[in-house]
Amino acid sequence: MSTVVVVGTQWGDEGKGKITDLISEQADVVVRYQGGNNAGHTVVVDDVTYKLHLIPSGILYQDTKCVIGNGVVVDPKVLIKELNYLKEKGVKVTDFYISSKANLIMPYHRLLDKAEEVRKGDGKIGTTGKGIGPVYMDKIGRFGIRMEDLLTPEIFAAKVKEVVELKNLIIEKVYDIEPLDADEIIEEYMGYAEEIKELITDTSVLINQELAADKNVLFEGAQGTLLDIDHGTYPFVTSSNPTAGGVCSGTGVGPTKIEEVLGIVKAYTTRVGEGPFPTELEDQVGEHLRDKGHEFGTTTGRARRCGWFDAVILDYAVRVNGLTGLAVTKLDVLDGMDEIKVCTGYRYQGEVIKEFPTRDDILAECEPVYETLPGWQEDTTQIKSYDQLPENAKKYLDYISELVGVEVSIVSVGPKRKETMILRDLLA
Repeated sequence: MSTVVVVGTQWGDEGKGKITDLISEQADVVVRYQGGNNAGHTVVVDDVTYKLHLIPSGILYQDTKCVIGNGVVVDPKVLIKELNYLKEKGVKVTDFYISSKANLIMPYHRLLDKAEEVRKGDGKIGTTGKGIGPVYMDKIGRFGIRMEDLLTPEIFAAKVKEVVELKNLIIEKVYDIEPLDADEIIEEYMGYAEEIKELITDTSVLINQELAADKNVLFEGAQGTLLDIDHGTYPFVTSSNPTAGGVCSGTGVGPTKIEEVLGIVKAYTTRVGEGPFPTELEDQVGEHLRDKGHEFGTTTGRARRCGWFDAVILDYAVRVNGLTGLAVTKLDVLDGMDEIKVCTGYRYQGEVIKEFPTRDDILAECEPVYETLPGWQEDTTQIKSYDQLPENAKKYLDYISELVGVEVSIVSVGPKRKETMILRDLLA
C-alpha cells in the first residue's frame, strides 16, 4: 500500500491537475477530498485538452477507481454535464463513485452567493458565484442536504421545502429578489437523482477496503494552501480545507494511512481574486508571465495576477501540510529571462520577517525582500531529464529546495504528460 496527497502550496492554480494525472498512472484509486466546481484542472493527453471541475483527473485511466469524497460539495447539474463531456471526448467512465455524505449545491446556494457579492460591492471576496460558501455554511449549520437524501424522495422533498421556506425569507427581505419554488427544485433534482443514483455509496468504506487490500491511493484537493478556510489569507479564502489535513475529514481515512504529501508549486506565483499579494508584478514582467503561462482560470476565465516566486509562502505550506516532496510546475515560463527574483522574506514595519502572516491587513503592508538569481536562455520544453536542464535552471530549483528543506520530486516544463521530469516515484 502507498498513499500520497497532492496539495497546492500557493493560491491554487499550481498545476495540480497535470501532476495528479501523471501520478494516477500508478494509482489504483484517486480520491477528491474537498471543494466543489469552483476550481478546475486542465490536463493535456496526446494533444487533447481535458478540463475537469469535479471528477478526479484519474478518470482518464481506465483501470483507476475515482472517488468524490464526503468533503466535496457537489452540484449535480455540473457533475452530469462533466460526465457527458467526458463521454463525448471518448472517455469511458467506469469505477466512479460519489460519497453518500457529500453535500449538494442547491439553486439557492448559487443565488445567495452572487447576491452577497453584489451587496458587498468593493468589499467582495471575489468568489466564483458557484454557491460554494453558502453550501458549506449550511453544512456546518446542519441545514445541508446530502447525496444520500436523493435516494429517498420523500426525505429529500421534506428537507428542500423546509430549507427553501427559510432561504426565501432571506432572498426576499435581505436581497429583494424573487423567491424560489421548492416544488420546481424537487422536480429538477429528482431528475438528477435518476442519472447518478447508482454512483452514490459509502466511499469511506470503499477507500479503506482498497487500502486494506494494499492498493495505491492518491488524494487530490482543489485550490491551494493560502485559500484554506483555517490556514489561508482569511477572509480571502475558500470554504473548505485544501491543506493535507482535509484529507482525513474529507474522505473518512485516518491520518496514520497517509505516507507522502506532495506540494505542487508554480515556478512563480499567481493569485485570482481579491486580497494582498506581496510579490505581485503590475508591469511588463507580470504581463509576460501571464501571457506565456496562459494564466487564465479554467473555471471562470479570469486573468490571474502574477508575481515572482515567494519562498515565504512555500515555507508556510511546508509547515502546515507536512510536505515530503515538491513538484515544480511551469519552469518553462521562466525560459529566456535574464534574471529571476525569489522572495526570501518580508519587510514589515522596518523589520524583516520570515514567517508568513495570514492576516490580510499585515500582509498588505509587507514588502518582499528579494534574492536575484541569473536566468537561462535555453528552451526547456524539450528536455526529458533533470541533468539536461540548463545549469541556472538547476540552481534555481536547488535554491528553492534548500530554502524550504524539501526535495524536488517532479519538474514540469509544459502542459503535456511527456513534458515532465519525475525525479522520485511517489507511488511505488
